[in-house]
Amino acid sequence: MSGLSGVRSFSPTGPTRDVLDRMAAAQAHRGTDGSEAWLGPGVGLSGPAHSVDGRWVVVLDGRVHHLARLRSHLDHRFRTDDPGEVVAAGLAVEGISFVERLMGAFSLVAHDLRTDTTHLVRDRLGVLPLHYRHLPGQIAFASEVKALLTVGPAPEVDHRSLDAYLTFRAVPAPDTLFEGIKTVRPAHRIAVMPGGHVEEVAWWSPPETDPDGTWEADDAIEAVRDGVREAVGSALDPGPAVGFHLTGGLGSSLVAAQAQQLLGEDPLETFSLVCDDGTGEDLARTRRLAVLLGSTHREVRLRAGDLTDLVTPLTWHRDAPLSDPGDVADHVVARTAGAHVGALVSGHGADELFGGHPRYRLARAAERSSTLPGRLRSGLVGTVERRLGAPFSAPERRRLLGGAPPADRRTASAPGIDPVDRMMRHDLRHGLPDDLERMDRMATAASLDLRLPLLDERLVELALRLPTSVKVRSGCTLWVLREAARPLLPDEVIEHRGAAGGPGAPGAHDWWYTAARDQARERLTGRDSWVAQTFDQALVRDLLLRHEHGGHETDRLWTLLALEVWHECFFGAAPRVPRPRQSAGVRHPA
Repeated sequence: MSGLSGVRSFSPTGPTRDVLDRMAAAQAHRGTDGSEAWLGPGVGLSGPAHSVDGRWVVVLDGRVHHLARLRSHLDHRFRTDDPGEVVAAGLAVEGISFVERLMGAFSLVAHDLRTDTTHLVRDRLGVLPLHYRHLPGQIAFASEVKALLTVGPAPEVDHRSLDAYLTFRAVPAPDTLFEGIKTVRPAHRIAVMPGGHVEEVAWWSPPETDPDGTWEADDAIEAVRDGVREAVGSALDPGPAVGFHLTGGLGSSLVAAQAQQLLGEDPLETFSLVCDDGTGEDLARTRRLAVLLGSTHREVRLRAGDLTDLVTPLTWHRDAPLSDPGDVADHVVARTAGAHVGALVSGHGADELFGGHPRYRLARAAERSSTLPGRLRSGLVGTVERRLGAPFSAPERRRLLGGAPPADRRTASAPGIDPVDRMMRHDLRHGLPDDLERMDRMATAASLDLRLPLLDERLVELALRLPTSVKVRSGCTLWVLREAARPLLPDEVIEHRGAAGGPGAPGAHDWWYTAARDQARERLTGRDSWVAQTFDQALVRDLLLRHEHGGHETDRLWTLLALEVWHECFFGAAPRVPRPRQSAGVRHPA
């Protein structure tokens, strides 16, 4: 984790050191201070590496986990251990296509001095963020939007993105809620050419699913078991001490158990969340698992007051509305872990790759509903949308916004061999990258690296090739992953069918409303409320009233409240933001 930022200018004056310093300072929590800014003809970058032939200038954010293999492949004498130097050397040999060899969670900027072209590249799944902004005579780019806000005029809200936000609680790439600020899509690179012409190229595509019958069950189980072992091993490569986030779910349990087997007698550092009441089935499960692993286990208590204290500064870190109150929980765990380790390992990704989300059971119904006649379709689609997790159905969104969404902002369906496969690939393209960006921001707000071994590209490609029949079998989700985990985990963990608990889990969001009830009502209906001025006020008031009478509307109210806080944060008074401090060589917040 280091962060990247820079400016590509097409005017005679070019970027200045002052601009680069401001951009770097805005995202200093990512580990960059701009002290090694580089200024070239029409381009400025913070902290770059250079190729020996002088052609390429590279800034890398994130982690490439096969550097030794790349160094051997390049047969080059490296001057430092900087991964950016390895990328620069590879570009000097193979050109921009070298990025296709990179494996890991990364974003990078590579400027080619010979062709005067700047390439913005994002990893396959979008684990590391990368944004850019068109400005008069220049294009600015950075890991986080807030760095782009230091360059050029204050942006406006992109009202064309509001329908997507009300559908997904996030705006899928390449759009954002800021007018004129874009996100580089996962597995894509943006080429910024002389004169400002921009081209977008996909440099990786998910493999097609193998037909049913290609895989014997035992072969699929063994392949997944080997893939998990290799992926967790890569996450444990030399670097800062790592800890493990235990959620009570299969993914986090499997990753921790596999790491313990690989490390032998060295005890793991594990962390789990405890709500104010200190109860819950998942809490008991994580405690028993920590005992089984023999880990040094710490429970992180989340209090309702944490929401009031953290929602605004974390919205600033997120550059977007917090997806749900679980974002606060993730940050609190990362903040505590950061006092003991330099990186936190998560089991996130199991549900998206191996069919664990309950909504996948609705995939066939969702596709059938889209083919019904108009009147029947409009009613059923709204119901299915809500069951699939959309905060607001299409009719409700039209009422809130006063019209239909822009046609060019509708997300296209993904290809696949069956409805479940298509829904999982749609999540891989849209939902998962937004979720990963959320996790990245909550960890970097604590100046902590996040590692996601179940999203290792080799395991991802294997999972995508496996047919649905080995992922969801006889009503059992995550079937092949459960079977692969049997040598490492007790049946109690493997057979558990619930989602991971905590404030981020479905149906567990009511905890925040008690602490924020009066604040929520004022922010959503008050005279200065942007939400009240932008959306249909009657529907907003109806949601509040229904919840007060037992309607369980906290998910929808959070969606609106988080948007209001985001607007206050970036278009109102600047928030007070927590700053990191240094202690015993480990970065963590004050």
